[in-house]
Amino acid sequence: MSTIRPFQAVRPSGNLAASIAALPYDVYNSREARSIVTENPFSFLKIDRAETQFPEGTDMYSLQVYEKARDTLNSMIADGSFVKDASPCFYIYSLTMNGRTQSGLVGCAAVDDYLNGVILKHENTLEEKELDRIRHVDICSAQTGPIFLTYRPDEQIRTLIGRIRQEDPLFDFISDDAVRHQGWMIKSRNDIENISHLFSVIPHLYIADGHHRAASAVKVGMKRRAADPGFSGDEEYNFFLSVLFPSDELQIYDYNRVVTDLNGYTFDEVLGMIRNEFEVAPAEQCPYRPKKKGEFGLYHGGKWYRLSPARGLCTDDPVKCLDVSVLQDRILEPVFGIHDPKTDSRIHFIGGIRGLEELERSADISGGIAFSMYPTSMEELLRVADAGLLMPPKSTWFEPKLRSGLFIHQF
Repeated sequence: MSTIRPFQAVRPSGNLAASIAALPYDVYNSREARSIVTENPFSFLKIDRAETQFPEGTDMYSLQVYEKARDTLNSMIADGSFVKDASPCFYIYSLTMNGRTQSGLVGCAAVDDYLNGVILKHENTLEEKELDRIRHVDICSAQTGPIFLTYRPDEQIRTLIGRIRQEDPLFDFISDDAVRHQGWMIKSRNDIENISHLFSVIPHLYIADGHHRAASAVKVGMKRRAADPGFSGDEEYNFFLSVLFPSDELQIYDYNRVVTDLNGYTFDEVLGMIRNEFEVAPAEQCPYRPKKKGEFGLYHGGKWYRLSPARGLCTDDPVKCLDVSVLQDRILEPVFGIHDPKTDSRIHFIGGIRGLEELERSADISGGIAFSMYPTSMEELLRVADAGLLMPPKSTWFEPKLRSGLFIHQF
């Protein structure tokens, strides 16, 4: 069963939440992060991407960069930009995008739940990406970016969160991408105990987004345990910052693909091979967005096509049944020779939030082919995780993105 506990959040003081809040560190490259920090000196990117405070060309993985992140966080606490709550609390974080609101509980999940399989994942992590956040979390002694968790809906939790949302918020602002961000504090002892109990009977939590941040937080916790033979399990390093949303409030966007060459074939030859598995027809509308599972859009040379399965493509295997797997197994590998989409430089992934026009632009530049996808569903994600399996890379794109800097967990 799940352990979720309250914590003493470090959070923006006064009206600084809008200025401090930043998209996750890995959304930006170093140049983009540097530009944002220059325009907004309060941006949390100066902590999450502390190389922005050094001259260009500075090694972003050097010790001095991580120490600068720690020192900047501590100085912002000292100067009152951040405040730390006096007692452990839960919090609510709501995001509203295009008229849809998702409300999550902000608390700390347990390292042991991750290790023991109570918290389930659906994708692998890359060691080099983990190492950066391990150093950041360990040197700062803080988790600065929340792990995006989900759980199967519970009406008692929903009712309690709905009641708290009627109170005055800690912050309420609209970010540059037109997403409304609101936060509340839950400090009633009865509410805190009730929430802890309600989550204690939920059998599994699922990582929706933030697999690398979760793995890094867990590894730092294990490192601290190794250095503290008398640890009790109650120390803060045994828990990591999370926001937990009910699965029915979340939306997964399409995660589309561009292949930058035709693998030595003509386009007509490519279509001929695809017709072995799919019915190919000119798209009724352009650009073409698939209308149902199992359907794909194909773009090349200014024209869109609709691909429909010529025979049953689904199996009982929850991974093989995913559209991203069907595309990989029936087209990308046999036609284009893309055996490992994680490492093949000829395939690019474009989140659906960027629009199908971005697919067209990318394919036109390379002279390749673009595939528009039907989004993976939340139920598919949960089925894969429940089965202890992993999705292919770039299977899900969640929007809106959680902001870093609104809640920080120190240990």
